[in-house]
Amino acid sequence: MARKLSHSRLWAAIDALAARHGLTASGLAKAAGLDPTTFNKSKRITAKGRPRWPNTESLARILDATGAGFDEFLALVGGDARTAARTRNVPLIGLAQAGGGGFFDDAGFPVGGSWEEVAFPDFDDEHAYALEVSGDSMAPVYRDGDVIIVSPAAGIRRGDRVVVKTVGGEVMAKVLARRTAKSVELHSLNPAHDDRVLKAEEILWMARIIWASQ
Repeated sequence: MARKLSHSRLWAAIDALAARHGLTASGLAKAAGLDPTTFNKSKRITAKGRPRWPNTESLARILDATGAGFDEFLALVGGDARTAARTRNVPLIGLAQAGGGGFFDDAGFPVGGSWEEVAFPDFDDEHAYALEVSGDSMAPVYRDGDVIIVSPAAGIRRGDRVVVKTVGGEVMAKVLARRTAKSVELHSLNPAHDDRVLKAEEILWMARIIWASQ
């Protein structure tokens, strides 16, 4: 049976699209060249308490910014809007700590009892975890104090923002530019930092960033 398009489902789909690309609603608006407050919760209801619907230009711009197809967006609209409202606690450590031993297994899944916890929107990946950014190595995309959610189970494709841990223990957040059987090319989020090309055997694991508290 077809589901009726509703105000809550449409806005939930926008939130889900943002999360899928490692952004908040305001981050998605900025990426699309819109006012950062365009998708704020307060903008979804008029001063008279009536539902405010996003306009078609805004939708077109966020699809263009994320590279998502209209069919993909419609699939998100067809999802359960209540899912976006659910939260759960996920493990949290500082990004600078992540290079130390005892926090991850060899596949990049969180282990050990030294993690703190933070409440975030519920994700389909039960192994999702949070990393707190420190310093400016990922500015202006991620700033000091931002928290990013990482999903070891999420599929990774070219252009995704990822966290990579090397065999040598280095942990970095980059953009996956190219991956072959022999090497991985990573572009830096901060233009002041160099891009990296790593041999495949140098990478212990790589996981996709699916959300950020920006």
